[in-house]
Amino acid sequence: MPHFSAHADAAQIIDWLRGAPPPRTTYLIHGEEDSARALRDRIDHELGWTAVVPRSGEAVLVR
Repeated sequence: MPHFSAHADAAQIIDWLRGAPPPRTTYLIHGEEDSARALRDRIDHELGWTAVVPRSGEAVLVR
């Protein structure tokens, strides 16, 4: 995986994501659930990307 983010605030994460090619899906797996949902909504609104906050214990296939 060529793109990873270190700890940053939401605005820094959005700026960092702008430099990456749009993925098929972005999974938000770190942080408090409410914060992750808010970031998911910003990614959708500001970048037009599909972002998902998986449920606890949910498995996803990443290719």
